[in-house]
Parts: sequence; C-alpha cells; structure tokens
Amino acid sequence: MHNSTINRRTIFNENSVRLCKMEILYGTHIDREIESLIERIHPPRVCIDNDSCSDCTVVKIDSANRHGILLEMVQVLAELDLVISKSYISSDGGWLMDAFHVTDQFGHKLTDKGLVHYIQQALCEATSSKGISSDIELRSCNELPGSKVLVSASNFAIELTTRDKPGLFVDISTALLGLGFNVSSATAWTHNERAACIIHVEDANNLGPIHDAESLAHLQDELQNVVKAQDGEEEKKRVRLRLRSFAAGRNHTERRLHQMMHADGDYERCGTCQGEKEKGREGIEVSVGRYAEKGYWVVNVRSRDRPKLLFDTVCVLTDMQYEVFHATVSSNTSMADQEYFVRRKGSLVLENESEREKLALCLIAAVERRVCHGLKVEIRTENRIGLLSKVTRVIRENGLSIAKVEIGVEGETAIGSFYLTNCSGEDVNPNIQEL
Repeated sequence: MHNSTINRRTIFNENSVRLCKMEILYGTHIDREIESLIERIHPPRVCIDNDSCSDCTVVKIDSANRHGILLEMVQVLAELDLVISKSYISSDGGWLMDAFHVTDQFGHKLTDKGLVHYIQQALCEATSSKGISSDIELRSCNELPGSKVLVSASNFAIELTTRDKPGLFVDISTALLGLGFNVSSATAWTHNERAACIIHVEDANNLGPIHDAESLAHLQDELQNVVKAQDGEEEKKRVRLRLRSFAAGRNHTERRLHQMMHADGDYERCGTCQGEKEKGREGIEVSVGRYAEKGYWVVNVRSRDRPKLLFDTVCVLTDMQYEVFHATVSSNTSMADQEYFVRRKGSLVLENESEREKLALCLIAAVERRVCHGLKVEIRTENRIGLLSKVTRVIRENGLSIAKVEIGVEGETAIGSFYLTNCSGEDVNPNIQEL
C-alpha cells in the first residue's frame, strides 16, 4: 500500500521568461488481497454513542476505506429515515473515520435497543469489502414511523426516462393493465421537464412473478409505442426492461433514479453561473474550487435542509467517480452547508474547467430532484388489480398532472403519495378535498 504523495516541480524555459508548474499526483493503490488482510486484522468498528451529545446520537465508524463505502453508510441511515444534523468525514490512505450526528424523525435520540443493534450490524456489513448483505432484517425497529420499506415481490422492473408531460403515468399504467400486468410498486421523479420512473410489475392473473419471456418482449414494444405516439422515435429508444435485484430496497431505487436522470441529462438546464458559483432554484448554491497543493476539488453546497440531502449529494459524487477524502456537513435552522474535498477516482491531475462546471450542475440537479412542488395527496386503500391506472386516470380527468409518485404494497394495503400540479406545472388549489 502506497500513501498518496504530491511532488511539485518548477520548470523554467531557456530565457526564464515564463513559469509553469507541473503537478504530479500519485494516487493510492491498494491490492485486493492486502485490503482483505487489513479488514481481517482491523475489522470495522461501529460505535453508537448516546452520551457525548445531549440532543442527538453520534454514530462513529472506523473502517478500511474503499470507493463507494461512504454512500453505503449514508444509505443505511437514510433507509431508516434518520435525520443527520452534522457529519464529519475523513479518510487517510486506506482508512476512514466518520461520525454522524443523528436523531429520529421527531428529534429524539436513538434509544431503541433493536434499532441500535440493527444500525451496528448494517454499518458493519456496509463497511466490509462485500458490501451490504440482503440477509439483514429490520425487526424490533419496524414500528418506527417511516422505517418500513415498501418493496415489490415482483421479479421484473421497468425503467423509463422520457419527456415529462400530462397524462404520462395514466398512459403507462393503462397499457400495462391491458397487457395483463399489475403494478405492484412504482416510484417516479420529474425534473427539468424530464421524467424517470421505476415500475415493478407482476402477472395480473396470479399476482406473482413473470416467467413468460414473450409477454415481456411484447410489453416493451407496447411501452415504446406509448412513448413514440407522443414524442416520436427518439424517445421510444429510452424504454428498457431490467431484472430486479432482490436485495434492492427503497433507497436503491432512489439511487437508480439519480443515475437514470443523470444519464438523461436533466442537469444540463440547472443553474446560472456567477463566477465560481453555480446557482439553482430554491436558493441552492454550489461552488467548486481548486486546492492545488493537495490535488483536491473543494466543493461547497448550500441549500435548504431536508431529509436525505446528504444521501443525494453523496450519490452523485460516487456515481461520477469522485472520492471523498474529507467532508463536513452541518445544518443551521433551515439551511444546510456541505463541504467536500474530492478527487476523481484514479485521476493524477486536476480536471479542467468544463468538468468543474459539470460537477456543480450535477450537484444542483441532485439536490433539486427530490424537492417537489405541488399538492401532496396520500392514499391508503385496499390493494387491487389496476389501482394505479384508476387513480392516475382520475387525476388526469381533473386536469391535474403528477410531479412525483411513490406507491407500494404493505400486506393487503396499497400505500402511496402523489404530488400534483396543474398541466402547466404550477401549484393547484390546496382546498381540493377529493378527486
């Protein structure tokens, strides 16, 4: 294992007229066998500290470092809907030491022994070289509000990115129902006139997994035709089917939505440049500067504080192949400040100006995607075949459009939420009592 070092050489031309600086960065390389050995000698340590702070629980993690490990740790906390008020992140060579100040949704410290045990077990799994195991079960903390993850038992999921337009979701759900498929869960985001959705489907005849390959091929053709009818051949190419991972949970779906919208280029219309700062909607400010001495980009993000903010920003940094060496995150009243010292994975030089601007725009997009305007309508009703199709049809018949949706099944009950706007994307009358 070789520690990262920086050697700066100063080079003069013959007349000593110009001075240029060449920065040579030697990145850290850790052999997989050595990484495994380090993990066996120094296994991950997770401490749940309820004594250091009077108003929050401090979750401390010491572990061998690897790319993506920060996201997996943050995902564990996000899946439980814990509120992260502060965090301190530091890695040195092949080791990391992180601390997260957390509370539950009601601002209380984490005192449930079952929850504490689960967090310790899940974080140890996340920091191991194998990553999070699907065998971990959340038992005694299931009664925490918001901690249940509504996941479909279906074995196929449809991923779709397309232009956002009124009636999109009713057209899709109606087409699925007509082909004999039932929607068991669905999550969809809209941002910058683009839409991305992940829909888990099952056989409507037996409410079980789909095994008919011919039906799936026909399903994809029909969905492509639905998109093509409204937006042409180019949008038709964006529909594809994906075999669902059985280890996936809600935040895995959310990470996938981030990846889909990023690949779709929704960030290209984010922000306005003001010097080294990029400004987005909702008062979001992102600046990306150089720390040439250490070869880092210094990334600062200031925005309104909200749940899962840290998860969203770490998602885009990880998926864009940036490694976080140091970071501090804090919230003050309604605002949150995040500062990251990052470097592109495997990169030996600082990136150019276009990469700096792209990183800033992508961070703005990551923060904006989850912020949703509109009237929130929650449903809780007996689950039945075609429910999503019926609900979305009623929404369209009332002249409304869906900006965001998350719906799933818990036992025999369908639970979900819809964010509704008018067809122009503007807020609707909050006095609407029923659709």
